Amino acid sequence: MGSRMSSIVRLTGAAMAAGVVAAAIALPAVGGTGAMFVSASEELNIKPEDLKEPPLAEKTTVLDSKGNQIAQFYEEYRENVALDEVAEIMKTAIISIEDYRYYEHGAIDIEGTMRALAKNLSSGGVAQGGSSITQQYVKQVLFNSAATKKEKNAALEASYARKLKELRYAMAVEDKYSKDEILGKYLNIAYFGAGAYGIEAAAKRFFGVSASELTLSQAATLAGTVQDPNRTSPDAGKEARARLLTRRNVVLDRMLELKKITPEQHQEARVKKLGYKGTPLPGGCGASQYPYFCMYVRNEILSNPAFGKTEKARTQLLNRGGLTIQTTIDPKMQEAAEQAIKKHVYASDNPVASEALIKPGTGEIKAMAASRKYGNSKRKHEMSYNVVADAQHGGGIGFQAGSTFKTFTLLTALKQGMKINDGFSVGSGYTAPNYWAFKNCKGQNVGDPSHTVTNDEGGGGFKSLATGTWGSVNTFFMTLEQKVGLCKVVETAKSLGIKRSDGNKLQEFETFTLGINEMDPVTVATAYAAIGARGKYCPPTAITKITDRNGKVTEYKPKCTQVFDPEVADAAANILSGVFTKGTMRGVGGIGRPAAGKTGTTDDQATAWFAGFTPDLAGAVSIGDPRGSTTHKLNSITIGGQYYPSVFGASIPGPIWNATMKAALKDTPATAFTPVDSSRFGGCGQSCAPRRQEPDEDRGQDLNDVNPDGDFGPGQGYQNGNGNGRGRGRR
Repeated sequence: MGSRMSSIVRLTGAAMAAGVVAAAIALPAVGGTGAMFVSASEELNIKPEDLKEPPLAEKTTVLDSKGNQIAQFYEEYRENVALDEVAEIMKTAIISIEDYRYYEHGAIDIEGTMRALAKNLSSGGVAQGGSSITQQYVKQVLFNSAATKKEKNAALEASYARKLKELRYAMAVEDKYSKDEILGKYLNIAYFGAGAYGIEAAAKRFFGVSASELTLSQAATLAGTVQDPNRTSPDAGKEARARLLTRRNVVLDRMLELKKITPEQHQEARVKKLGYKGTPLPGGCGASQYPYFCMYVRNEILSNPAFGKTEKARTQLLNRGGLTIQTTIDPKMQEAAEQAIKKHVYASDNPVASEALIKPGTGEIKAMAASRKYGNSKRKHEMSYNVVADAQHGGGIGFQAGSTFKTFTLLTALKQGMKINDGFSVGSGYTAPNYWAFKNCKGQNVGDPSHTVTNDEGGGGFKSLATGTWGSVNTFFMTLEQKVGLCKVVETAKSLGIKRSDGNKLQEFETFTLGINEMDPVTVATAYAAIGARGKYCPPTAITKITDRNGKVTEYKPKCTQVFDPEVADAAANILSGVFTKGTMRGVGGIGRPAAGKTGTTDDQATAWFAGFTPDLAGAVSIGDPRGSTTHKLNSITIGGQYYPSVFGASIPGPIWNATMKAALKDTPATAFTPVDSSRFGGCGQSCAPRRQEPDEDRGQDLNDVNPDGDFGPGQGYQNGNGNGRGRGRR
């Protein structure tokens, strides 16, 4: 007891030396019923210490291409507002209950501080705060600045050393800012409970209004929370809400006592119900109207070193940086994709359809849609990952792309000088002539004379680049790939951004041209967009501009590369446009404007695709069963209420693509493809009679050339739907 009394005496002496004039203060005697009276008149020997005030954690807002908000990210849901955007009654309420002499005292309220110190000493600990609003602001800054749990605990520890440190910081803050500025900072940093940081977020969370619209009852409620926001958090249950109601009435009583409100206002507010609405915190991709695109944007920032050296730094920037992110998604095109998918595939179906739209020449992602909603509910058939994108952007392993990969072999042949109507005769089956007929990009032999690839329909005969593509003839493309070189085809695909959805290396086996690698719609659509852009590849882009909390704007331009001659793209577009009139999509038809594309179906209908483009927009559609496409094939199945004996690229993906393009480009003037350079590629396209080209004509190695030092490399094999067998490929 003696040591406690001596502490009071020392603190009393300190108070008497303070440079703030105060009325006499009654301090209860420790261990008895008496009281001491002290006054303050002289300078307190505590020097101000500058407080570092890092920016507050503030929500990041994501906008679509039209400037509409589509998502928010945050660690602490906070919206900073100026003090003049806060209702006067809110300012009155918080000052009344927390620091009623706020505009009269300096950094330290001697009355409140000494009363609290005496109370704490008599209780043997820190039982009462007694802090001014300035001191409370300092404590919040120190807590928010703490990077570790230890530092956060230190910012809240019950010690006089911490209290004196706060006082020094508070003095510096009062020297630096006006009272209004400090009050504004405090209202923005304070935690009010229910996950709401700052007065604006609290007003919206609790009552569904902005801070400028708060009523007396609402203002008193929020003012009452800051003392112990966790105990009075209204989302914590009935007991917490009862405590909050009691606390609100304490604030109202105090406002009446200070004559800040009239008895009539007091009575009217006191009888009101709590009125907590629990407005959902707007944030995260689950709450976004475009969840798959939202996931893509989020993962783009978290995985891209351009937004921070470490993942931790990038996460802090996204969740605390107060950024405004302008994105590429187009609401009209997104709606077109969603409606087209919804028409053909139900959310309750086991197979999932997904689609991505890309703008040629920029790589901008204009839409990302799927037949199922994003979420974790298996009962509702929701998808827990980004089925439209690769693993780097929140996706999974993807689906084998099937014959959409034949386009890369076609492009390679055109690059090597073959004309549109050049071709050769093929049979109904293809078998590699020897082990060294195909070499991967490491120079390893990957041919397998024991495996035969067959055509989906009928036999062979003479096929040109055009007719072989229109019919998606497997044996023709196996022969063509052997002729132009497997590695060259792989290099063409890679130049167009092709990479496996799961992030692993591409499987470079002889059936590469049949689409044995698992892909995602964004990657495939971006590759096809490059053909629409006449050979200019632009990586998929989701972000066009970021504005930081200080208004600094950073624009992100597409980093495009001309990966092959424009004339090669023109010739490919000419051939691929025939897919709609003479090929695998002839039963579906075109879209009323120049368009080109390629169907894709894998072994025994494990998955089905369509990828296509116009000069204005490209898209890719996939469908497969996420439970496992090789064990849950698309045969004898009902999808979208319609029964299918077997699903091909033209069965569901093609019609989805067609419907999407018609709606997405409805108000966009049609752009024609550039005519074929006839001097280089023959130029007459679909109307020409095919010119026979034998395999050993001077346009590459003889298909039966023998590799003098070739032998079947160890561990080589062929891919099927699981990546461990032989893929036959489909159309």
